[in-house]
Amino acid sequence: MQVASQALVLDLRRQLAGLSAAEVLAVVAAQFPQQAVFSTSFGLEDQIITHLIFEHNLPITVFTLDTGRNFQETYSTWSKTLRRYGQPIDTYAPRPAGVEHLLREKGPNSFYDSVENRKECCGIRKVEPLNRALQGQQAWFTGIRAEQSANRHDMHAVEWDDTHKLLKFHPLFDWTFAQCWDYVHAHSIPFNPLHQQGFVSIGCAPCTRAIKPGEDFRAGRWWWEDQTAKECGLHGTHSSPDPEVEPITAN
Repeated sequence: MQVASQALVLDLRRQLAGLSAAEVLAVVAAQFPQQAVFSTSFGLEDQIITHLIFEHNLPITVFTLDTGRNFQETYSTWSKTLRRYGQPIDTYAPRPAGVEHLLREKGPNSFYDSVENRKECCGIRKVEPLNRALQGQQAWFTGIRAEQSANRHDMHAVEWDDTHKLLKFHPLFDWTFAQCWDYVHAHSIPFNPLHQQGFVSIGCAPCTRAIKPGEDFRAGRWWWEDQTAKECGLHGTHSSPDPEVEPITAN
């Protein structure tokens, strides 16, 4: 990371420490007008952030990646969100040529055969569309929480994404899953009904299952693979300093 980027990350961590999630969104959006975006997959955390953005009329573009393999429940949540807030959600889909080539060469379920094949599918359906969505942006908000996995616990609420050359913010980083549920119920926010069926992390339908009591939050994703580092490539690459700075506490 360049020294200037490192200094900016450190400054933002200090500046945003102790602010609520809504305040974090507002402060960052004001600093990066028209160049701040939020990526939603319509999970519980994402619905909270979408609610905060739309309810406060923040100048943050909300977008989603439609992989073409989502659950019908996810699509229903998407529709309910549009009806509730009356605000657009930008959509990025994989390029047809890439999907067609993958299906022609390896069929529709190649991701079950190897980690390499699964990452190839994620690259076509998720990573490439995300790259387009983030092009020209300066601030990227996500619904990542530290509690979700060991890998994410080691992240920070403010980071520098060296892959996309932008700042990355996780406004709910210190929230628990219980806090998310309390907030959703208190504000009558539409949520994916799969969450009531044991799904805590919801991605593509063939690659996601409900978790069992005591399992890790990410156990329901790519459950046939090694459990150590299960990311699709959207959040796996980042570069940030690890200073002695109090992380954001978003309440």
